[in-house]
Amino acid sequence: MIDHFNLPVSDLKKSREFYETVLRELEYFVLALDADAIGFGNDSWEFGLVPEKSPIPRMHVAFKARSDVAVQAFYLAAIEAGGRCNGEPGLRPQYGPAYYSAFVYDPDGHNIEAVCRHSDESG
Repeated sequence: MIDHFNLPVSDLKKSREFYETVLRELEYFVLALDADAIGFGNDSWEFGLVPEKSPIPRMHVAFKARSDVAVQAFYLAAIEAGGRCNGEPGLRPQYGPAYYSAFVYDPDGHNIEAVCRHSDESG
């Protein structure tokens, strides 16, 4: 349904460093870069960062993960990159029987989630 999404951030450099580290675990990489935006994806721009000077409303963004292990790697990378925990990796039966996710706050306080919606025996 959505082709791409741009998240407003207060510090483009700081956010780029955070998201490059975190999204690498979900197989998203920088595909486009200029002074006004950074685009991430695996074959096309799917998620972007754009600088915003005014107060930024807090948003929730959930990224698809291929496995429970990828959700765990996302979470650990986010914490190591300076993110704050908002929900350790685990099943969230209130969202579905095989909904496995983790939540972190990014440098601007956005609630960032990685979610795998299928059972993973290795997770």
